[in-house]
Amino acid sequence: MANHKSAIKRLKQNEKKNFRNKIIRSAFRTAVKKVENLAEEVRVGKGDGDELRSLFVSAERLLASAATKGIIHKKTASRKVSRLSKRVKDARLAGQEAAAAAS
Repeated sequence: MANHKSAIKRLKQNEKKNFRNKIIRSAFRTAVKKVENLAEEVRVGKGDGDELRSLFVSAERLLASAATKGIIHKKTASRKVSRLSKRVKDARLAGQEAAAAAS
């Protein structure tokens, strides 16, 4: 345990930041997983493409927010958004093809 006043304060600050970072990291990871799961449903023709788009936008916002706050690197957030965007696009195209084939 810290003995100096400044070290005690630093421990408190680190605990607060760690807690905040954990919440934000968990939120964007959950959002990404939701988008990936719905993208798989849309790909096979079960999910809603509009809902997928709205979930993607919210995940993109959470990733950008995490990058702005320094929780993840800016380029990491950009890479994750890019890959997620590609999955959403491919899923929507596959879903449209599946719906056309079913008709």
